[in-house]
Amino acid sequence: MPRFVPHPERRVAVVTGASSGIGAAAAKSLAAAGHPVVLGARRTDRLDELAAAIRSVGGEAATAALDLTDDASIDAFAKTAQEAFGPVDVVVSNAGDVHPESALGVDPDDFVRAIQINLTGAHRLISRLGRPMVEAGHGDLVFVTSDVVVRQRTHMAGYVAAKSGLEGLARAMQMELEGTGVRATMVRPGPSSTEQGTTWSEDTVNAVMPHWSNWGHLRHSGSLRPQEIADVIVFVVAVPKGTHLTLVEIQPEAPVNGDRSYR
Repeated sequence: MPRFVPHPERRVAVVTGASSGIGAAAAKSLAAAGHPVVLGARRTDRLDELAAAIRSVGGEAATAALDLTDDASIDAFAKTAQEAFGPVDVVVSNAGDVHPESALGVDPDDFVRAIQINLTGAHRLISRLGRPMVEAGHGDLVFVTSDVVVRQRTHMAGYVAAKSGLEGLARAMQMELEGTGVRATMVRPGPSSTEQGTTWSEDTVNAVMPHWSNWGHLRHSGSLRPQEIADVIVFVVAVPKGTHLTLVEIQPEAPVNGDRSYR
């Protein structure tokens, strides 16, 4: 757990999907930089544990349940976030989920749920929190997307469609927000070691991986750790005003092998 360090610019930050992985790492890093954090996810027991850890080293943290498939939950979370520590100035839209279903094999209701979690729910929350930021003339909206937007994978139809839509939303917002003082940034991770996909059965993994290999997605065994992505998120929001990082793609470095000849 990073030690709390006072920061000259105290900015209230909201992090969704904060119960594990990238969201939890980003919340800890933002808090360690001196920013109060409001944590949102469905697994509130994990949020409470994370908030306690942040407070134990001098940081500020509040928690609230957030289900991105439930409009009432989103609205209630937005209200709590705005009341916890004062005006929200950073939103890290990170919550997401992925299930191993093909475009024709997925149940249409499950496909809609994937769009809700990864796109429409994110938009509803951003609409609630982003408008006051525009009125204040300052803030950062960070959308955690995925490299499946540009390197589509099989058996992730809902996730690929939603993350592609999320980047389209972010790009439209970047144009609309010019001159408002609010920046919108996409952080696009490549293969990562998070809890996403850990619920897949061994049989499912063994069935899907050959498809990904056939399409060239398994180039090497390297993968990003949540903290490495969190470091980029913190860097993005810390960039001084006047600079707008519109898209940052992060890929895992390949393990060093014996053949290091020039290629």
